[in-house]
Amino acid sequence: MIARQTLRAEFRPTLRLAVPLVLAELGWMSMTIVDTMMVGRLPNSATAMGAVSLGSNIFIVLALFGGGLLVGLDTLVSQAFGAGQREDCHRSLVNSIYLSIALTPVLTAAVWLLPAFLRRMQVDPGVLQLAIPYTKALNVGLLPLLLYFAVRRCLQAMNMVKPVAFALVSANFINALGNWILIYGKWGAPRMGAIGSGWSTAIARLYMAAVLVGYLLWYDRKHRTELLKTPVDIDLPRIRRLLTLGLPVAIQITSESGVFAFVTTLIAKLGPVPLASHQIALNTVAFTYMVPLGIASAAAVRVGQALGRRDPAGAGDAGGTAIFLGAAFMACASAGLLLFPRWIARMYTPDETVIHSTISLLAAGAAFQLFDGLQTVATGALRGAGDTRTAMFCHFTAYWIIGLPLGAWLCFHLGWGAFGLWFGLSLALILIGIVLLFAWRSTVRRLMHTQENVLAGT
Repeated sequence: MIARQTLRAEFRPTLRLAVPLVLAELGWMSMTIVDTMMVGRLPNSATAMGAVSLGSNIFIVLALFGGGLLVGLDTLVSQAFGAGQREDCHRSLVNSIYLSIALTPVLTAAVWLLPAFLRRMQVDPGVLQLAIPYTKALNVGLLPLLLYFAVRRCLQAMNMVKPVAFALVSANFINALGNWILIYGKWGAPRMGAIGSGWSTAIARLYMAAVLVGYLLWYDRKHRTELLKTPVDIDLPRIRRLLTLGLPVAIQITSESGVFAFVTTLIAKLGPVPLASHQIALNTVAFTYMVPLGIASAAAVRVGQALGRRDPAGAGDAGGTAIFLGAAFMACASAGLLLFPRWIARMYTPDETVIHSTISLLAAGAAFQLFDGLQTVATGALRGAGDTRTAMFCHFTAYWIIGLPLGAWLCFHLGWGAFGLWFGLSLALILIGIVLLFAWRSTVRRLMHTQENVLAGT
């Protein structure tokens, strides 16, 4: 347990950094929720929701893999900023932009291979007919999304988090308006249904990138940080360092988002109703997950900055406080899912069959909320300390070796349906939360021991 004195000292600075990042993450997830709700009002409600679920989950796996490769900026920029080396922060940003541009055609090619993959998985034909063009529409916003990831990581590592929150919160208004126009055919636009939602989201992501780039240029001009004087040559050693730090994160994020995308594909074989129920439950737990995810970003920054100042005790306090905050929120979220499942489901659809199917999935989601909070923030704290591999191994093993096979067996062999797959994922998250909490404690002890040895040597 974290000491009360430490919690009092760290609570405010952690919260000051975390709140805008939490708002940003909630804004990110709100786009998917709004998309699902608005297509849920179409005549073919279950099929449209299923298509958005399938397309968005598969696309986000690819996008988050690219974004994961850029997460090394958390470590490089926060530690350089903590050491007072602003030019080094700018060099990392410039080279992360080069990396984003190089990744775009590779990830775009993967999206175009999607139809063949989904046909082999025997997805419901009605869902498939909408999911493929919806995903291709999302793909138009891929490069702006990667640029947004890069600039955001740099800004938050330098304590500039308010523009990140503004970009995502305001982008939701752009997305909602675009949905209204393109889904339902308003203001003379064609009635595009679920596919219009994909185009609207792509436009909103272009807006997000433009806001952050514009803010960075404005800040440079006002405060004369000499961003535009940063050397623009390709720094291969720095890019290799980014990839060394980011590849384990990309694999970890892909393991996590990928398993949910694969589960979505498996549930798509059960029909539109289970798939729509799965999307509602997944949106709900993903929304609660955004809070510890924002806290995790704050933990990575504060831990990294403390280590940049050569203060391992401060890094331990910052990480411990963030983990406590994430766990406390998710305990409350678990209670909410158990108490109000029907109310949550009715926000998405009036279909009673879908609502009834959703309630059991929300109960499974409630079971892992606390452990999801622990693992998410512990992953961020470890990332600030430069450890991106432990979480990768934990997520891959728990999800793909334990949770998914168990869930598939319960779903298809015992006839538990979608709930069986959710049960397997719940068990995986409980295991990950326990292991990563102990991994963080071990890291803090190692950092303190190293510092003691350095002091003893002097």
